[in-house]
Amino acid sequence: MLVNTWQHTREHLRDADRNAVDWAIDNLLQSRFYPIFSFLFGLSFVLFLRSASGRTEHPRAVLLRRLAVLAALGLIHQFFNHGEVLLPYAIFGALVLLPVSFFPQPAVVVLGVTLTAWAVHQGGGMILIPGLFVLGMALMERPPPEWLLPPAFVASAVLGVTLTWLWIRIAKDPVLFHGAVYAAAGLAAATAYGTGLLLLLRTRLRDPLLAALAPLGRMALTNYLMSTPIILLFLPLLIADDTRLAGVALSVAVLVFQAFFSRAWLARYRYGPLEWAWRSLTWMERVPNRRIGSHP
Repeated sequence: MLVNTWQHTREHLRDADRNAVDWAIDNLLQSRFYPIFSFLFGLSFVLFLRSASGRTEHPRAVLLRRLAVLAALGLIHQFFNHGEVLLPYAIFGALVLLPVSFFPQPAVVVLGVTLTAWAVHQGGGMILIPGLFVLGMALMERPPPEWLLPPAFVASAVLGVTLTWLWIRIAKDPVLFHGAVYAAAGLAAATAYGTGLLLLLRTRLRDPLLAALAPLGRMALTNYLMSTPIILLFLPLLIADDTRLAGVALSVAVLVFQAFFSRAWLARYRYGPLEWAWRSLTWMERVPNRRIGSHP
C-alpha cells in the first residue's frame, strides 16, 4: 500500500526534490515486495492444482479459466493503475507456470534459478516474475528444512544491506551503474523480509501477527483493488504534500481500516467479495459464501 501510494504520487512529481521519505521508500520498500508476491503466486499455483485435482479431471483447464478471470480484472485495473500486477501475473501464469507444471521437479528448480538469475542480470523489473513464479512452485513441491530459516534470514539481510549500500554509492555514476545491483538488492531484501516474518511467526508474536495479517491475506485481491480508488481520491493532497508524510499516513489508515473490514467481513462470509466472484467465475457456478451460524 505504501509503495503504491508513493508511486502514484511520484508520477506527478518527476522533477521534484527527493526527501528522507522518498529515500526510505525507494531503498527499503520499492522493488522489495513484488518478488514476495510473485513467489507466493507460484506457490499458490501448486495449491490450486492440488485442490482442483480432487474436483475435476481437468484441473489445468480450470486453472486457465482462473487466470483468464484474473487477466480481465487486471485489464480493467490497468485503466486506473498503469503499474498494476494482475494482468502480468495472469499472462506469465498461462505462458510459464502452466507448461512448467508438466516438468519433473529437478527441471523446475533449474529453470527457476536460471530464469531468476538471468532477470537479475538484466536489471530486474517485470522479467523477474516468471523465475520467481517457478521458484515458488519448486519450493511448494519440496519445501526446504526448517533449520535453514535462520541462516537464510541472516545471509539475505546482510546481502540486502550490502547491495543497497553499494547501489546508493554507484547509482549516480554512469560508469559503475548496473541495474543488476539494484535488482539483486531488492531480491535479497525481499528474502530477508519473507524469512524474517516466518521466524516471527515461530515466536509469541504469532497470534497477534496472524490476527492482523491473515484477514488481509485472505482478502488480498479485494484489498489490493480497493486501495487504488482511495489513492486516486486523495491524490491532490498527496501531490501537494512536499514531506510525503501524507502518503505514509494514508497508507497506515487504509491498512488499519482494511484489517478491521476484512476481519468483520470474514466473520460473516467465507471469501472476500472479489475472491468470491473470482472463485465463482473460475468454477462457473455460484459458490456458497455466507456463513451459517457460528464458525471456529
